[in-house]
Amino acid sequence: MITTNEELVMALRRVLPEIEVTINQTILEQHSSDESYHSACLPDIVVFPTKTEEVCRIMNIANQYKVPIVPFGRGTSLEGHVIPYNHGITIDFSLMNRIVEVREKDFLVKVQPGVTRSQLNKELKKYGLFFSVDPGADATIGGMAATNASGTTSVKYGTMRDQVRDLEVVLSDGTVIHTGNLAEKSSSGYHLNGLFVGSEGTLGCFTELTLRVYGIPECVMAARASFETVNDAVEGVVSILQAAIPIARVELVDEPSMKQVNLYSQTAYEEQPTLFLEFEGNEAGLRQDVEFMKEIVAAHNCKNIEFEMDNAARNQLWEARHNLAYAYVHGHPGKKLMVTDVCLPISELAGAIEHAREALDMLALTGGVVGHVGDGNFHVLLMIDMNDPKEIKKADELNELIVMYALERGGTCTGEHGVGVGKQKYQEKEHGKALLVMEKIKQALDPDTLFNPNKILKIKI
Repeated sequence: MITTNEELVMALRRVLPEIEVTINQTILEQHSSDESYHSACLPDIVVFPTKTEEVCRIMNIANQYKVPIVPFGRGTSLEGHVIPYNHGITIDFSLMNRIVEVREKDFLVKVQPGVTRSQLNKELKKYGLFFSVDPGADATIGGMAATNASGTTSVKYGTMRDQVRDLEVVLSDGTVIHTGNLAEKSSSGYHLNGLFVGSEGTLGCFTELTLRVYGIPECVMAARASFETVNDAVEGVVSILQAAIPIARVELVDEPSMKQVNLYSQTAYEEQPTLFLEFEGNEAGLRQDVEFMKEIVAAHNCKNIEFEMDNAARNQLWEARHNLAYAYVHGHPGKKLMVTDVCLPISELAGAIEHAREALDMLALTGGVVGHVGDGNFHVLLMIDMNDPKEIKKADELNELIVMYALERGGTCTGEHGVGVGKQKYQEKEHGKALLVMEKIKQALDPDTLFNPNKILKIKI
């Protein structure tokens, strides 16, 4: 039985002489945290495989000696998913970053898990295609699938779970399985794609993903619309969706957040509740949709609306939205960013956002409300002093208030960030007896709790 890290390193190097196996302190620290506020913890060892066979060998060693395994992409997660609180081996997939095959006629692409979103879209552009999921960060595809990421485009294209056609997965005993196929639809067997996407590395390691991709639209138009109140903005979105206008993105940014946008991005946007929108289609149809949309938002007290068709201007608009988290960090030196994430039925969204804003003001916390309002998902960007226990307690209280409000109205504690450790305490409240089913699945696929232990579910090792 292995009792020291040195012995484990030697065992790994014996079966993996061609790959990097390291206990270098700097590399361990780089794999001890993500972009969340959760406390860091060092892994014992970090390994860098390049192919599926090597992941199988790593898993065989881990299974033989009952060593925990944590898959790692780029560390952009927000709920402590990749923090190895039980130490063990972190598998860094950054060298498994090959785009295996583009099947342009099938609108499919096969990639290794370390491929990043921007890397993939750069390659797909050569074929007139793009990958739709846009969480803001340039995350790895494997990490995005692990958390069922979504982002700004989910109102039209859906989440990662809607894009995954097949996964190659290494299980706890080193077995390799495929969870799907290349067909557009299937009525055969259990829906394993849906099970593994969003499993946060707790059921297996993804070593290849087959994804759905889309044709690049002929014409794209962006818009920025300011409103009197947040409620007006959200009700405007509901009316746009009810009118079946083919909207590709719709993001809400509240008044305090618009101030941060202007300070960080050096823009001069109106500092009012604002919708950032994007429309796709052919030029003639798009102009008709936009004229209809202008009538709709005018009925909801839209104060001003600006349109952008130029590519550079559109990019500036969306960069301002995507950089909002960094705008808050830059504007509040010495504080740490905490990001909440809930999703509700869209009919409940306006009330939830108003409740979140009231809670922020009541607790005297610094932050803003933003969200992918087209699908009922919103966030509070909260700046907290990690050296102030009272402020940390207030932040936890705010998170609790927002989550409970969502759950009591048929929502979820997380729409896209995932559970990790931060949302673990709400699982029983949200899922009830279904949580017991999840525990049985975990125990069946990972009986020794080797994969990312104590994430999503709290199971004793």
